[in-house]
Parts: sequence; C-alpha cells; structure tokens
Amino acid sequence: MEHSDKISDYYKTESPKMVSVICKYYGFPFYDSAEEIVNETFLNATIDWKSNGVPENPIAWLYAVARNKAKNISQRESNFQFNILPKYLYGLTNTKSVPEFSEEEIVDSQILMIFAISHPIIPVESQIGLALRILCGFSIEDVALAFFTNKETINKRLYRAKEILRENKINLDYPSPGDIVFRLNSVLRTLYFIFNKGYSSNGLDLNIRKSICLESIRLCGILLENKINLHSDVYSLLSIFYFQYSRFDSRVGNEGEMVIYAEQNREIWNQNFIKKGEYFFHQASKTPTFSKYQIEANISYLLTLSDEIEGKWQKILDLYTALLHIEPSTLINLNRTYALYKVSGSLPAIKEMEKIESGKNSHYYILLGELYFDLDPLKAQSYFLKAISILSNPVEINSVSERTKKLPKL
Repeated sequence: MEHSDKISDYYKTESPKMVSVICKYYGFPFYDSAEEIVNETFLNATIDWKSNGVPENPIAWLYAVARNKAKNISQRESNFQFNILPKYLYGLTNTKSVPEFSEEEIVDSQILMIFAISHPIIPVESQIGLALRILCGFSIEDVALAFFTNKETINKRLYRAKEILRENKINLDYPSPGDIVFRLNSVLRTLYFIFNKGYSSNGLDLNIRKSICLESIRLCGILLENKINLHSDVYSLLSIFYFQYSRFDSRVGNEGEMVIYAEQNREIWNQNFIKKGEYFFHQASKTPTFSKYQIEANISYLLTLSDEIEGKWQKILDLYTALLHIEPSTLINLNRTYALYKVSGSLPAIKEMEKIESGKNSHYYILLGELYFDLDPLKAQSYFLKAISILSNPVEINSVSERTKKLPKL
C-alpha cells in the first residue's frame, strides 16, 4: 500500500480520536484549533513519510506530532489570553496539561464528545452531521451526500451547531448524576438516527451507507466502556444495530433495487452479527424495561428467525402494537399492519389500512400493493404506480418498478 493510501486510512480512523482528545483537554471552544492541529499533523506525515518511509509505529508517530502541536498552540493561546484579554475572559482555554493519547483517554474523550454533540439544545440533523464529521471522520462532501445536499449547506449547519455549543459553554464533561438519564437518552436517539441514515437512505452510495451503519455500531459500543451507570437501552440499541446490519447485503438486489423481507436471501445474512446481536439482546433482557429500544430489539431478533418458528409473526404483531403506544407513527403502524397480514392474511390487513392516514406516503401504497399482490394484481399494480408517482429517488423508483414486473399475469 502506498504511503498516501495509508495516510488516508489513518486520517479516517485516527483524526476523530485526536480531535476528541485535544478537545477534552482544552475544551470545545478549542475545536477549530484541534482540527487545524490534526490537519497539519497529517500534512507533515505526507511530507515526512514520502521522504523517510512509513515509521515502524505510524499511529504513535501521528499522536506524538499532534501532542507537540497541541502543546505549542495551547501555550500560545494561553499567553495571548493572559497578556491581551481582560481578566474576566482569561481561562477560556484550559492549559492544565498536555494531551495523552492513551487508549483509555481516547475512549473516554470520544464518549464525552458523543454527549457534547448530542446535547438536546442542538437540532437533531445538526447532531447527526456533527457526529459524522467529528466522531466518524467523514469529509464535508460525504456528510453532504448523506443529507442529499451541498457542502455549503452542511458547512453552515455545522458552524451554527458548533456556535451553539460554544455560546452555551458545553464542554466535554460527564453529565451530572441527576441529568444522566435524560442526556443518555439524547445520545441514544442521535445514534439511532445516524444508523437509520445509513440503513434506510436508498439513494446513497452503498459504501457510505455501510460505513455510517458500522460507525453507529462502533460509537454505541464505545458507550459500554464509560465511567457511568448505563441502563439496558444501550444494550438494546446495540443489539438492534447488529440484527439489522446482519441483513444489509440481502436487502439490495443486483440492480441496486431494495429486496423486501420475504424475498431476502437468508444464506447471505451475517451470522456473526446475528450472534453479537443475540449477546447484547440477552444483556438487555437481564434488566428488562418497557422502552422503544427494548421492543425494537425484540422485533429485530424475531426477524432473524425462520418463519417456520411457531408464533413468530404473532409476537411481532403484539410488539408493534405495544410500540405504537410508546411512539405512534405511520411507519410503525404500517409495519404492524404487515405483521397482521403475516398472521391473518390480506383481507384483515387491508381493512386495517383503511384506518391509516395515507397522505403522500409512498410506503403506504407500496404496502397496499403487496397486500393485493396475489389477491388482485390489477389493484396491486395501481398502488405500485401511485407509489412511483410520489417517489423522487431513482433507486426507490426502480425498486418498485421491479416489484411490478413480478406481479402475476394480469
């Protein structure tokens, strides 16, 4: 591998850790300087490694350079504060020590960064953008792609979010014992949205989608290494991620079209991820709670089981019914109706669909198409075409079009 390729790989994996550690030591207001330090470190690596070759321990080399740069900039800014700024502003930069890039510090810093950028005062979309940029090492271009927008929009969104953190003096500290449950719930919600951004964004590049999902799994796993008491929802969310991602490859056909659950190739489900999901699901079950994440973890687990297991779809139906009480939504209602179809057949499910507000929801018409698939192919086709008229994403349009080609002969 060329040294430039190695540097690119290290930048993706190590730069988020370096920024988080530096910000832990000097505060979030130091973020821009931290990013500058990291970028200069990798620029130095590009020059030095080209001339002298890749060092024996490249990561240690990068951390050492970043550490020295952080020390120098911190001292410079500290002197500026002491000599120039009014005394009441002195101390905005913390010069208590020099960053140490030990494994413990790296993990702790990333956990603290997760809590900082998931603060409820920041809009959810900005939380996701900050997480992808700061914690996952995504470029601005990739973040823009994830939101189907342009770099300028993302830059403005992230700038505003960072200003909110600075203005509200949100630093990298663990929440107080009285605030921990509320703040942890905000973190879990952010991670949940990040995962779904990768798992469900059908028009996004497949490699970016996978990367987003895997980063969500990594960040949720890091939470298990923190210094505070966790509730079972962390385990539940992690099990959801593993169960869902285990089926990722089977959800996409050869032409990029989405493959419905009933037609997915179970042979390519990732059994290693399913086993990990089962482990964390078991951990969550030790202290069961009636929560959104525990119910969804149970549903995700059941979806990995064979349809031949007695009572599988009845249990899923019951769980979706319970989930509707916690978080009423059209999507959950549609998923519940599909489970009803698997239990009782098309006609009861179609009757249930009459109770759901359709609006301009493509999923509503796609499900109706599936319910009428064998019952009335002509009606099924009309609903699939209605869904296509609503959709704008070429991949999703292609997926529904492919489904219409499988209808029984009209």
